[in-house]
Amino acid sequence: MNLKRLLITTMLVASQISMVLPASAEEMGQGNGVDPSTVTQQPANNGTSTQPTDVVQPGDTPLDQGTNDGTTGETIPGDSQDGTENGDESLPPTSPVTPPADQGTQNQSNSGQLILMVNSNKMYQNGKEYLAGYPMEVKDGVSYISIRAIVERAGFQLSFDNKTKETIIKRGSDELRFKLNTTSYKVNGVTQTMRGKSYSAKNNFMVPLTAITKALNITYSYDSVGKRVIVNLNTLPYASFTIGNKEVVAGETQVQYVTNASSPIGLPIVNEEWIGRQDMFMTPGDYTVTYRVQDSSGQWSNPFTLMIHVSKPHTPPVANFTTDKDTYKMGEMITYTDLSTDEVAITERVWENKQLAFFTPGQMTIRLKVVNKFGLYSTVEKTITITNETLYTRDEFNKLFMPVGEKYTFDGTQVPSWERLKYAFTSEAVTLIRSNSPETVYSKGILYKEAAIGNTRFMIHHANATGKSVKMYVIATNNNGETTRLTQSNLGFGGPSNYATAAGKASVQRYYESMQTGNKYKDTWFAPGESKIILNELSATSMKQGDVISLFADLYSDHTLNYTVIMVDQDQDPFKTLPYLSALAPDIHNRGTYMEANRNIEVTDLIGNTPSRLLIGDNSSDPFLIGYDGPTGEYRMNAGNFGVLYRIKLYRVAPNTLISFNPRGGAYMGAVMVNGDIVGLANVGGLSAPNDNGVLFRTGEREQTVDLIFTAAPGSNLSVNLLFQQMPEKKSE
Repeated sequence: MNLKRLLITTMLVASQISMVLPASAEEMGQGNGVDPSTVTQQPANNGTSTQPTDVVQPGDTPLDQGTNDGTTGETIPGDSQDGTENGDESLPPTSPVTPPADQGTQNQSNSGQLILMVNSNKMYQNGKEYLAGYPMEVKDGVSYISIRAIVERAGFQLSFDNKTKETIIKRGSDELRFKLNTTSYKVNGVTQTMRGKSYSAKNNFMVPLTAITKALNITYSYDSVGKRVIVNLNTLPYASFTIGNKEVVAGETQVQYVTNASSPIGLPIVNEEWIGRQDMFMTPGDYTVTYRVQDSSGQWSNPFTLMIHVSKPHTPPVANFTTDKDTYKMGEMITYTDLSTDEVAITERVWENKQLAFFTPGQMTIRLKVVNKFGLYSTVEKTITITNETLYTRDEFNKLFMPVGEKYTFDGTQVPSWERLKYAFTSEAVTLIRSNSPETVYSKGILYKEAAIGNTRFMIHHANATGKSVKMYVIATNNNGETTRLTQSNLGFGGPSNYATAAGKASVQRYYESMQTGNKYKDTWFAPGESKIILNELSATSMKQGDVISLFADLYSDHTLNYTVIMVDQDQDPFKTLPYLSALAPDIHNRGTYMEANRNIEVTDLIGNTPSRLLIGDNSSDPFLIGYDGPTGEYRMNAGNFGVLYRIKLYRVAPNTLISFNPRGGAYMGAVMVNGDIVGLANVGGLSAPNDNGVLFRTGEREQTVDLIFTAAPGSNLSVNLLFQQMPEKKSE
């Protein structure tokens, strides 16, 4: 019994080793009917095979070559790989054995080409003939090769994983894993599909040739005359480089050479060689630079050549401007004409003492500095004379000539004494969801929750104080039993910004722009029970510590949708995180759900002949909306009516009337739409209460109707006045 067991064990171990060890293909020397001198060297094709599919040609029929007596068999996984036989589990499992490649094989792998004869087990490399364990054959249009046949000749490593039953090919850092009777294999851990199923032929593991060539980026070509496949096994290192500079300027640019060098078999790069390289080119022109590298085996890469264009040195822009005259009265309009030039483009203009008019006599020097995209600049100045004569006072000039969107200072303390326009308003059924508290958010969580149907407006305004980068999302959920359509008509997003007023102004301006262009219109469909992220601009960019975002959006849903506004870490999945979030408590700022959030104001009386004002956000003539807090249900009042859209129609505005914007509650940065045009408040910067006045519109010589659209910009202060006053008569110069 013991003798029998010993015999079985010996036979099994011998069988295991023969199945795992790649036996060398038999070297036959030169001759055997093939003249090695006829082998055509095919150049490498940069990783692209000259034969785009598996090598098979019409008429190529697999031949039955029988067995190869000179081999011991392929590395084939079998039922006995677990080390047991006939139920005898006392035998220890046999570990796969991977023999080191001998020096001869390593040298052969550098010969550059391996020639495989179609429907034959003959192979040629380095002028010698070898026999594969099984012929390369064609099945269902796919060319198959014995794994060991190519592994031995290429100098790759071959092993077998007893646990996963996978045959493994390794080349440097690349690893291929094959299983028997499958159409898939793994390339560096990623499962990929082969063009055919692997199989065993007379104890040889056969796989599609292209499975190996594609995975290891090995090129090959097909010789239809000689019926052979020429595989490029070149293991030369690879070298390339790029220039990191957008432009190389003679005598100015320190050239940044960005190199890329590697060995296909993982050898270290030990040397490099440059031809024509210069860290700075002193003369304009085209220069050829060549780069190659050497690996630790002594092989040099093919040279990589790049043509570098060196531009001539840039010249600074030429600053130049004129004024329409050299001498002006006080309060007389000055017309400036910028005549600056540059060979490329001027990116910045900095004026000093440029005023539309001067109101003190004397010599006034105006300077202009122009800068191009290369940072080069020049400066010019001009001196004009202001006489003792007065054409307009400062106040008269500002009323007449201050450009629309610009601001000027005046005595705002007189405004409360101006006549207050009486008006009536009507409301429209729009649900306002205002997510604005806690305005400064210190931890991730749910900022607001609400359900709404029909016309809905979102106003969202928050600052990140969590100490980390976060993202905000609005998730809409359809809890109905039928599909729901959500239509987005208008949207404006501002931020992320370090300044609340800047984010608020940008959101309002872009909100108006979407009304003008319709570029934010889209439909989203929700299946029953489905949740989706909406208002994608909100979550498109992470908010860093201290960032502020602001958003306005108009939506319409044909069924009720549930909305949740959340803030989470930037790398968290909002859907997976939502169930674990708690609702955050509000701070002193306002949040809530408010109905009838559109107000239509109409003024039919003639206005503008005497100073008058239309006050918005005062809770008197313009009462605040009353609503509730979505998460808690508590009573809320929308102080300032932020999020309310005002459509103001002034039917009769007198000729020569200046319409302006005067904040009363504090600093203000925003915009108003006037007769379809967006006017910034102000074009640069903002307005301060109560002595800043932003120019909105001037009527002409006839009575006009004026339409305004206004919504309060988040981050700014209310209340505000629209001012109406007569302009002075224009004088001849």
